[in-house]
Amino acid sequence: MSKETRRTQALEYHSKGRPGKIEVIPTKEAKTQRDLSLAYSPGVAEPCKEIAQDTENVYKYTAKGNLVAVISNGTAVLGLGDIGPEASKPVMEGKGVLFKIFADIDVFDIEVNEKDPAKFVEIVKALEPTFGGINLEDIKAPECFYIEEELKNKLNIPVMHDDQHGTAIISAAALLNALELQKKKIEKVRFVVNGAGAAAMACVKLYVSLGARHENFILFDKDGVIHRGRTDLVEDKLPFAIKNNDCTLAKAMKDADVFLGLSVGNVVTTEMVQSMAKNPIVFAMANPDPEIAYETAVAARKDIIMATGRSDYPNQVNNVLGFPFIFRGALDVRARQINEAMKLAAVHALANLAKTPVPDIVNLAYNESNIVFGPNYIIPKPLDPRLLSTVAPAVAKAAMESGVAKTNITNWDAYALSLNRRLGLDNQLMRVIGNKARRDPKRVVFAEADNLKILKAAQIAFEEGVAYPILLGDEKKIRDIASRNNLDIESLPIIDPRSDEQEEKRRFYGQLFFQKRQRKGMNKYESFKIMKDRNYFGCMMVETGDADAMISGLTRNYDETIRPAIQVIGTEEGVKKIAGMYLLLTKKGPLFLADTTVNFNPTAEELAEITLMVAKEVRYFNLVPRIAMLSYSNFGSSASPEAKLVAEARKIVKERNPSLIVDGEMQASIAFNKEIMKENYPFSELVDQDVNTLIFPNLAAGNVAYNLLKEVGGADAIGPILLGLKKPVHVLQLGSSVRSIFNMALVAVIDAQIKCNKNLTADIVTKSKWWKRFRKVAKDM
Repeated sequence: MSKETRRTQALEYHSKGRPGKIEVIPTKEAKTQRDLSLAYSPGVAEPCKEIAQDTENVYKYTAKGNLVAVISNGTAVLGLGDIGPEASKPVMEGKGVLFKIFADIDVFDIEVNEKDPAKFVEIVKALEPTFGGINLEDIKAPECFYIEEELKNKLNIPVMHDDQHGTAIISAAALLNALELQKKKIEKVRFVVNGAGAAAMACVKLYVSLGARHENFILFDKDGVIHRGRTDLVEDKLPFAIKNNDCTLAKAMKDADVFLGLSVGNVVTTEMVQSMAKNPIVFAMANPDPEIAYETAVAARKDIIMATGRSDYPNQVNNVLGFPFIFRGALDVRARQINEAMKLAAVHALANLAKTPVPDIVNLAYNESNIVFGPNYIIPKPLDPRLLSTVAPAVAKAAMESGVAKTNITNWDAYALSLNRRLGLDNQLMRVIGNKARRDPKRVVFAEADNLKILKAAQIAFEEGVAYPILLGDEKKIRDIASRNNLDIESLPIIDPRSDEQEEKRRFYGQLFFQKRQRKGMNKYESFKIMKDRNYFGCMMVETGDADAMISGLTRNYDETIRPAIQVIGTEEGVKKIAGMYLLLTKKGPLFLADTTVNFNPTAEELAEITLMVAKEVRYFNLVPRIAMLSYSNFGSSASPEAKLVAEARKIVKERNPSLIVDGEMQASIAFNKEIMKENYPFSELVDQDVNTLIFPNLAAGNVAYNLLKEVGGADAIGPILLGLKKPVHVLQLGSSVRSIFNMALVAVIDAQIKCNKNLTADIVTKSKWWKRFRKVAKDM
């Protein structure tokens, strides 16, 4: 992706709609006059009086206990340096988003226009009544050390400078596991550290807490080796100063066991790595370019264990593995601080998690059959859903045992369950789908490429490395649209089915189509002529293996896209009728709805087939289907034919797949209300189950429901996803957004991965500049 394209997309992302990335949402009803009188005057006076009598009641009556301040003065923002508090705000908002999506912690970002450390401390100290915790961010060294230490001493809420301790905690967990695999003891190994800023100093201090010895470290900063003759050393570096003032990085690396890099790219050579001791450990964490490239390091030493800060190589040291869960645990016991015991508890929790069997959803996300503890997996993956219920309890327990917790947790099983329910283990679904698509991208035909939304989605799919887009339409028109809108589609193939260049291909496709439809009302002339239609041409590309999937329907009626797919590709073996399903991304997790687009009034037999197809598709997303078959009746409360039809369909489903978790007929309200379900229908298979799949009795009910959930409920909708076709063709909803089109492309790629058993791309593709550039883009991601 060009810098200008990335810049345009980033600016559009942050500015479109409501500017920024966060908003405040009320957690209580505030619609009626009574609601408002309770929320504000006069009702609000009652909790105020309770808090005035006992300030600890602030946790009971306000959001303080789940509210963290992300605070910066903008003096060390990412790799941009001192760019000021206003310019740091997008980063602080982004940090708030991570807190929310990974640990359900609310955040106010606060950008302070003050560089004087003492004044900065006083400003933050004055904010203590508002927040349950303080996350300091992007504050330059050495001021950050003073600021954090002062705030920890003056405040009774947890404070952590994540730039220091986040990297330290994650890398320490990786280090423990790497040392175990390399059969080395932390108290004996020799460390070389390049870069002695805030993060590096936090790392070496934490390693010392784990047993490393001061005398076994050699540190380098921008002015060279840290030695005793230097007069510019701050107090925390003095214990690591060596006698020798002429030590170079190359000399230090000889016979070293561990290299830790938090500096700049490409300062470590092959020879340096080769000079290290047997079974070396190299953590090259400079971004975006490590101190030594991953490929160079592993080529230099077969016995190396390597970690970087990048997501495209094994063993990524990523701060998101730590700070959301550390603060979650600290908040849940109202810890007065985040102390050394809590940080070490997080280290050991992360290290131990990497040694346990990896859930299938993580294997799915990273396109692996079985991720196991070893040199290429020494630290959990960021998308591992177990992180919240593993790290947060460890931190909370350490806070209690070290005496800094104000409240205690007594039932740890219930606490872990509440953590999983807080976000829902399934809420990472789209991140999982994106990662899986990126690791085995497929060729996706975009049949309506003369549309701006389609071109934007195709460009994003290409630049994100999730698909190889093939654009259908008039080349001149497509390039004109792209040029007017500053879209880079230069590397994407454009095929115009109506052009003279495609005459031979049209004849080939037409002949195949005629053979399929010659006794079904299609003559030879019409078979050739119809191949000028992009939907028929695109479907035939998929059918013949010239492409792996197709999406269409943005500007056409639904049946104009479905008909070519059925006629050209046909249904899977044993499938009599295709069906349509929507995936809705709700606050409670993903919800699958069917049939929402195809079958008007299915019979009981057809409804059962739809249910079984949906269950199969849900499993492809690595989820256990928990299915409610809906009606206006509850388990025989109505004797109407419609209610009986759903009950009969459920009976057929259970006969064909007894282990499937499915029940009905039932009302939608019962399906999602566990208390009513358990109290009134304790016999149901769905008692205490989180329903994730809804089967509707007819098309009208399904279509109305998904549109209401999407437009009124605010759920993101992906679909309609066609079920039952032999090969992947998916239909867009009229007027879909760019985001929806991109998400549909992800689903199409996953579908193609499942259904395509052939090589990724044809030889002609692998030889093209399009393919070569794609591989370069994917490598650079």
